[in-house]
Amino acid sequence: MKRLAICLCLLATTAPAQEVAEAPGAKLRLLDKLTGQVTDIDLSRGQSQTVGRLTVQMDGCRYYPDSPAAEAFAHLTVLDSNVPDPVFNGWMTASSPALSALDNARYDVWVLRCDVPDVVLPEVEDPPENTPGEGQDPAVDPNADPATTDDGNG
Repeated sequence: MKRLAICLCLLATTAPAQEVAEAPGAKLRLLDKLTGQVTDIDLSRGQSQTVGRLTVQMDGCRYYPDSPAAEAFAHLTVLDSNVPDPVFNGWMTASSPALSALDNARYDVWVLRCDVPDVVLPEVEDPPENTPGEGQDPAVDPNADPATTDDGNG
């Protein structure tokens, strides 16, 4: 009887699982911390791409069908050419990349989004380029070599 009561209490307190859908691909971002180079990678399920020493394979990407742009969960396998075993093999969450992160001294990899069919993402305009006189001191030449510029200090 006690077991039945405990089971009923546990069932009453657990939330139902939210439905997820599988996407055909994902967009990932890779940062080379040594050079500062950022690379965006579009991968289909099962596809891999090599950037520097890393080979990233996207095994699957899941999202919530009721809000596909809100969250993405991608299963990745990451190989480093200097290490025999995978340096990462698991799920990464787009909104919390540190929750399950690649632990690598040189590279960071994180999930941006799943490629969801029939979802149109908003257009984002490039920021306007500053021309002299627009929010810039006209006496400052951004292309000047600071080593040869006279700053008035002799």
